[in-house]
Amino acid sequence: MSGVDEGAHNVSEEYVGASGTRPGRDPRTARPRWVRPGLAGLLIATAVLYLWGLSSAGWANPFYAASVQAGTQDWKALLFASLDPGNGITVDKPPAAMWVMALSGRIFGFSAWSMLMPEALIGVATVALLYGAVRRCAGYAAGLIAGAALALTPVAALMFRYDNPDALMMLLVVAAAYCVVRALRSPGTRWWSAGTGWLALAGVAIGFGFLAKMMQAFLVLPGLALVVVVAMPGGFWSRIGKLATAGLTVLVSAGWYVALVQVWPANSRPYIGGSTDNSLWDLAVGYNGLGRVLGNENKHHPAPAHPSASPGPTAGTDGATAGTHAVAAHGTTAATQGSTAGTHGTAAAADGATAATHATTAADAHGAAAHAAANSPHFGGMAHGGTGVLRLLQNSLATEFAWLVPAAVIGLLAGLWLTRRAPRTDPARAALILWGGWLVGTWLVLSYMSSSFHTYYTVELAPALAALGAIGGTLLWKRREHPSARVGLGAMSAATGLWVYHLLDETPTWLPWLRWTLVIAGFAVAAVLILGATRLRRFGVVTAAVAVIAGLAGPAAYAVETVALPHGGGSPYSGPVRVRGNGFGHDPATKSAPRLDAMLSDADNRWAAAAVGSQQVSAIELRTGASLLAIGGFSGRDDSPTLAQFQQYVTAGEVHYFLMDARSQARGTGRATASEDADAHTMSAHRDSATTHPNSRVAPSANHPANSSGSPSVSSNTSTSGGRITAWVQARYIPVTVDGVQVYDLTIPPRS
Repeated sequence: MSGVDEGAHNVSEEYVGASGTRPGRDPRTARPRWVRPGLAGLLIATAVLYLWGLSSAGWANPFYAASVQAGTQDWKALLFASLDPGNGITVDKPPAAMWVMALSGRIFGFSAWSMLMPEALIGVATVALLYGAVRRCAGYAAGLIAGAALALTPVAALMFRYDNPDALMMLLVVAAAYCVVRALRSPGTRWWSAGTGWLALAGVAIGFGFLAKMMQAFLVLPGLALVVVVAMPGGFWSRIGKLATAGLTVLVSAGWYVALVQVWPANSRPYIGGSTDNSLWDLAVGYNGLGRVLGNENKHHPAPAHPSASPGPTAGTDGATAGTHAVAAHGTTAATQGSTAGTHGTAAAADGATAATHATTAADAHGAAAHAAANSPHFGGMAHGGTGVLRLLQNSLATEFAWLVPAAVIGLLAGLWLTRRAPRTDPARAALILWGGWLVGTWLVLSYMSSSFHTYYTVELAPALAALGAIGGTLLWKRREHPSARVGLGAMSAATGLWVYHLLDETPTWLPWLRWTLVIAGFAVAAVLILGATRLRRFGVVTAAVAVIAGLAGPAAYAVETVALPHGGGSPYSGPVRVRGNGFGHDPATKSAPRLDAMLSDADNRWAAAAVGSQQVSAIELRTGASLLAIGGFSGRDDSPTLAQFQQYVTAGEVHYFLMDARSQARGTGRATASEDADAHTMSAHRDSATTHPNSRVAPSANHPANSSGSPSVSSNTSTSGGRITAWVQARYIPVTVDGVQVYDLTIPPRS
């Protein structure tokens, strides 16, 4: 690239101004007239995309939606992110994301719209912050391209319309990057300077990111710390001192809530769901921390595939009701999945999905599903398969986030080469270090996680990919007079076209013309770039616009399809419906149970009812607004409440009913009444769909045995608190069947 070497040390002059002037104030960098309309258009389009049809999106993840509802009903439930307004147990995440959604519900009234609207606005704010961070280092065009690329990333379009904590975490980590960029551009080299203040704000953002999604927010720290050490103005020890200050603010902004939970009397707050010792520290380090990386997050709390105490959808490891294609209740599963299976043909069969679809018994279906999960790197909304640096590029996992990987990699390498002779504090190179460190650190952790993970975790990679592609592309564009730069731009366009073709081929019957159009456009633009036709000013602008549109059209199509389709549960995925996996479907909170709901709505106890696990509890709470106790938390395996505690609740009249799925009761005892058989028959379509298309984190295996229907007997396992409570209730009380659920009235005298 000798043709590009000349003036390489000066490559960022346009953005930083001449020597001796204040950064960003050089007259040559006056804002072009198209910037404000472009930014306004970007943010308005993002808002339309993320808010479109939000009122009909349903409850998304009922596990977190129930916690949000509880927060609108009780302030203590809001503070601790309790699953119920009676404050029995929390969700398995810290509460920051629930705070935002519940406060919205308190202002506007609780509904699916008031819960998801803040998530969509958080997405718009995240796009704006990414624009600001990239613009300050690489110019207005790069900022707009980066913002558009993030907004159109399919997994971003999914998570910014969802009630999982990832949306708030993304806002906060991108805000931290923005604050770091401001610190890099701030005047003054002493410790007490504007730069230190911006770094402190970055630390606060990361700390609150921890309170949204715990240690996942820390994955970006290596990139942020590296750029401070390398590119921050001032001497080495001054930079280290400022970095230490930022680290202290991370500790304080995250640690205050951990300390609050620790000092709060345990008997006057809810149990910390997902922990083994009722502490947030254990939840952070174990279940939501090192346990996920090292693969032992379920050592104490293995999540069942289909908790027998719950007729709702299956479970995912994030303490969320796992996503499901269970639209059989609406009469569409057979047609949808059947046609998709036929389309995918032998490819689906290779993954074991066809076998699962055509299984004639529940056991056969689960066996085929387990085979598919074991042999497919990406099964529904979960990423399985072996570890390795290419893990994230396998199968349809890459369609979540990886559309700009070629552009980002080429942009990073070309940008570092172009700025290799620039001053240490060069802003363009600093941006490449920041976003490159972000990308590499997060990529390696996800690639080498010993356990499987939700595919939407990859949303944390989206800002880095968008920024690197935009920064590298604009740096090359500014040097397009040189043949080497044009070759780099051509390689970026052609490689992106080929890669987009590959990703769109994951769904070959969905818009089949699109992948051919984009690969042809990519190579055509590459030819124009390499031949140098862009040196003609007007033609060059058109070529640049076509290149950007061709690169973003693929993820944009997936993002629009993501918005158009319903999603529910804990393991959703973006893009068109695929035969492998789950993530779409009906909302379990809409399941009709009028008699049961009326009974629970009339109860005025602390808890209208109790059930093992969260799935049934969450759905009923959302339908009725009643307070229900989820025994054992999400999976039914937390040690809360204990049998002794539950007995005290019953004696004090704090629990009215105990609920158990009538079908699981019949399976556990070998007895079934005529009414139970009738209720089970009416629910068979939903059950068969759930077993045909499993979406759980853990498939039935030797380590997670299933009963005759494929459901681990959580409520009958007396090694758990939920199992002991179930046995105690069954031995003392007589059930009645109401809407397919075994109901035990705990307020009547027990039988002797």
